[in-house]
Amino acid sequence: MAESKQQSTQHLAPRQDSVPSGAILDTWSDLPWTDGVQVDRIVDMSKLHVRTRNSLYEIIIIDGFSGEILIRGGRFFPELTPANLQGATLGGSICKLRGIYAGFRMELIASGSRTLTTPVESVEVIEE
Repeated sequence: MAESKQQSTQHLAPRQDSVPSGAILDTWSDLPWTDGVQVDRIVDMSKLHVRTRNSLYEIIIIDGFSGEILIRGGRFFPELTPANLQGATLGGSICKLRGIYAGFRMELIASGSRTLTTPVESVEVIEE
């Protein structure tokens, strides 16, 4: 019986998981990182408009170096809410710290909870 069980599993194709190319470390590090912003390189108190697939967010940078922001938009932030921008991610373990980039999700911590947005479509620095 053990022999027939072994024979039946030999014909199964090996499982292959699909991984987005951006999630591969070599691809990630080689990206030009031009379609977005690094909040740690923007003047504090600057405002951003970030359009994701599902929402428009208004962000005020309080301390770009630490990622401290105020954010409003989407279903989780109906009013200006203190948060920490962790960075740009594809939802896995790799995060471009303090970055907001098209095609990536914003990863935020607010009130002790982690929030991932839908993928970013555009980022605009608002000049006032």
